Amino acid sequence: MSARAIGVAGIAFFASVGRLVMALFAGVGRVARFGFETVVRGLTPPYYPGRLLEQMLHLGWFSLPVVGLTAIFTGAALAQQIYTAGSRFSAQSTVPAVVVIGMVRELGPVLVGLMVAGRVSSSMAAELGTMRVTEQMDAMTTLRTDPYRYLLAPRLFAAVITMPLLVLVANAIGIMGGYLLAVHKLGFNAANYLSMTRKFISADDFQMALAKAAVFGFFIALMGCYHGFRTEGGAAGVGRATTDAVVSAFILILSSNLIITVMAFG
Repeated sequence: MSARAIGVAGIAFFASVGRLVMALFAGVGRVARFGFETVVRGLTPPYYPGRLLEQMLHLGWFSLPVVGLTAIFTGAALAQQIYTAGSRFSAQSTVPAVVVIGMVRELGPVLVGLMVAGRVSSSMAAELGTMRVTEQMDAMTTLRTDPYRYLLAPRLFAAVITMPLLVLVANAIGIMGGYLLAVHKLGFNAANYLSMTRKFISADDFQMALAKAAVFGFFIALMGCYHGFRTEGGAAGVGRATTDAVVSAFILILSSNLIITVMAFG
């Protein structure tokens, strides 16, 4: 291959990489602008408190079963794994501390975020996408009802409010799951286990969990609303929007969790 051909191939490669990077930044800019516009319009009248309460019920109350099951099984499995690993170093007594810290700081917020994203982001994208392709949003605009205020902002604010409450419940259930397995299967003393749990948990840990939950809730609703609102292409477009909403919400939850953890403990 001649030097000219190699140069042309190299230029083509870097051009494709540049287009990919530019497309990525353009997408981030569109999402950021969409989120900013939704928040600003949601904070200005008219307000729709009924829609907000309806979305809080949908996001919070109806998510409790899957959140509770995930938390209790995770807490119990974490206790079993820590006990098994600690027994190799005669460190079985660390089970209460590791369970409570792991659940509150990391597993509780992340698992709740992922489970709610799978349930809520997909439903938001499907509902809004269906309204978009059937021109219901255009009809709302014609009737002088702002879709941002009526459809999007209540979902966004409801997720930010509800996710911390779900994480608090999940943390309590997860710690209880570890407690039940440790006491009834691993032979821990109930009073000592609870004492160690209270000793190793702090208010800062709960504050971090709540901060993560609020951020995750924002991303969950943002991705569901963004992809649903921009749906096009009929039924196939609704399917793509649903998939894109869940995948992007997962990526944002995991990446933001790492950033917040590094900022807090780095």
